[in-house]
Amino acid sequence: MSDIRFRAGGHRLKRARLLSVRPSTSQNGLGRAATTENAILDCGWGRLVFAQTFSDPAKLAAALREEAPDRRDIAFYVRDPHVLLAHAPVELFLDPSHTYRLDLATYRSSRRRPRGFFVRRLSSEADAKAVNRIYLARQMVEVDPEFFWANRDSRVLTYLVAEDETTGEILGTVTGVHGRPAFADPENGSSLWCLAVDPQATHPGIGEALVRRLAEHFQARGCAHMDLSVMHDNEGAIALYEKLKFRRIPFFAVKRKNPINERLFIGSSEALSGLNPYARIIVDEARRRGINAEIIDAKGGFFRLVQGGRSIRCRESLSELTSAVAMSICDDKSVTRRLVQGAGVAVAEAETYSDDEALAAFLDRHGSIVVKPARGEQGRGIAVGVTDIEAAKAAVAAAKAECAEVILEACFEGDDLRLVVIDYKLVAAALRKPPVVIGDGRSTVRQLIEALSRRRQAATGGESRVPLDAETERCVALAGFAMDDVPPQGARVTVRKTANLHTGGTIHDVTDIVHPRLVEAGIAAARAIGIPVTGIDLMIKDPGEPSYVFIEANERPGLANHEPQPTAERFVDLLFPLSVPVSTRTGSLDRSSAKD
Repeated sequence: MSDIRFRAGGHRLKRARLLSVRPSTSQNGLGRAATTENAILDCGWGRLVFAQTFSDPAKLAAALREEAPDRRDIAFYVRDPHVLLAHAPVELFLDPSHTYRLDLATYRSSRRRPRGFFVRRLSSEADAKAVNRIYLARQMVEVDPEFFWANRDSRVLTYLVAEDETTGEILGTVTGVHGRPAFADPENGSSLWCLAVDPQATHPGIGEALVRRLAEHFQARGCAHMDLSVMHDNEGAIALYEKLKFRRIPFFAVKRKNPINERLFIGSSEALSGLNPYARIIVDEARRRGINAEIIDAKGGFFRLVQGGRSIRCRESLSELTSAVAMSICDDKSVTRRLVQGAGVAVAEAETYSDDEALAAFLDRHGSIVVKPARGEQGRGIAVGVTDIEAAKAAVAAAKAECAEVILEACFEGDDLRLVVIDYKLVAAALRKPPVVIGDGRSTVRQLIEALSRRRQAATGGESRVPLDAETERCVALAGFAMDDVPPQGARVTVRKTANLHTGGTIHDVTDIVHPRLVEAGIAAARAIGIPVTGIDLMIKDPGEPSYVFIEANERPGLANHEPQPTAERFVDLLFPLSVPVSTRTGSLDRSSAKD
C-alpha cells in the first residue's frame, strides 16, 4: 500500500500500512502467499504487533521495545506469554485482559434497530476530532485526526461512529482491523479495537450497536471471525460480549511498560482500591511523581501526601491549603453571594425565605425561581424552575430538610457552567446539563430513569444517579408525564432541573471556547473568597458569550469529572511545586512573562 505523508505537529504521519520487520512472504502448499512474517500494523494510537507471525520471540520482544513515545503498542495473539516475557522481563508485562472471539459464520443480526442514533462510517475530520474527544474522556490514547482521515477508505482499518439523530453529536466509536489485507491472514479473521462510548451519552445500546455493525461489516467481507481484547475486570463489557455469543480463546496480549499503561503493571494496594474517583485521580497523579500517598480514610476520601519534609492532608480536592474561613464562606451561600458581589461579580436577585407571603411575592415578581438550602452540597434540596406557589412551598420544605435557612433566587434561564479554578487560574470549564431520558415507546418514565441511573453509575464509578423523589416527579410532571407513563419513541423528558453530577447530570467540556469574561468572573469570585482550589458555578446563555450570573462556589470540586483537562496535575502542582519538572516550571514562567 502506498504511503500518504503529511505534516502534523512536526511529525510525519502515514496511511496505515503493514510495518514488517521481515517483509518477505513465503508460498504455502496451495500456491498462495502465506502469512506475512513479523507483521506490525500502525493504528495511530500505537502499533498492533501480530504475534502469530513471529517465529522468534526475541524478535517479537525487540519489536515491542521500539514503541514510540506516548504510544501504546500491543502484541496480540501471543500463545506463550511466559516465553516472550523472559526476553525482556523488566520492560514487558502481560496485559490483564481476556481474548474473545465471535464466530461470524453463525452470527445473526439483531432485529432491533438503534433508537435515537445510527451507526455509520467515519466521514469527516470533525468526526475524527469527536472520536478523540471520546478517547480522552475514556483515558485512551489520542490519534491525530489526519491519521483517521488518511485511512477513512482503508481496506485494513474500519472506523465506525454512532451519531445522535437529533443533535448530530458523535456518541461512540469502534475500530476494526481486517486480517487478510493487514498481514495475509490465512484464517481471514478480523478484530475489534477501541470500542468507546461517550460517558455523557443518554441513549441505551450504543456499544452493542457499534459491535454488531462491525461484525456485520466483516461478515459481509467473508471473514471467519472477529476477535477482541477486554480487561478482565470490565464486567459490563464482558457481559455484552457474552450476550452476543463471543467466547474466550487462549491467546494473550503483551505490552511494553510505559506511563500510559502504568496502572496495569504497578498494581494497587487494597487501601487505594477503596478510594472514590475524586480522591483516586489525585493519589494516582501524586504516585506518578514519586509522592507518597498515605490513606487516612478511604471511604471518606481522606489521604496524606508526603514528599521530603512536606506533608499535606487532603479530602479529595480539599486540602490544608484551603483555610477554614474560605471553607465556611463556601458553606454559607448567603455569605458567598455578598462577598463575590462586592468583588464585582454579577449575581441573581435573591432573598432569604421568611414566610409564605414573602415567598408568593418573590415568585410573582420573578415568575420562575430557584429554591435551595443555604448550606448543602451535591444538589440536595435544590429545586430549579419553580413557577407556582404550591410547588414553591414543597420546595422550601425539601430545602429545610437540608438546612434551616432557605434561599430564594431569581431563575436565570440558561446552562450551568462549572469553572475549576486552581491557584487562581482556570484549569477546566464544563457545561453541566440536567439528566434527560428518551422514550422508546415501550418503557415507563420510571424504567427509563432506572436504566439511565445504571448507565450513569457505570460511567462515574457509582457517583451519579437520578433520585426517584418528589423533585424528580415534579420535573417529569412539568414535561407532561407521570412516572408510570410510557413516553412515545424519541420523546425527550428532562427528569431533573438541576445539572449536578450526583443527581444524574452530565458534564461537557468547553474549556477551549469559554468567554474571557466568564473566566474573569470565576477568578474574581475565587479571589474574593480567598480559596486556592474551587469550583465556581455560573448560569450562562452560551459558553462563548459574556452574560452570566454567579450561583455558588464549591470548596471540594470533583476533579475527576473534568478529564481530559489536567485538573489533578494542576492540583498536585499547587501542593508540591517542586514536583513539577524544572523544564515545565521554567516554561510556565516564560509564558507568564510573555503574557504580561
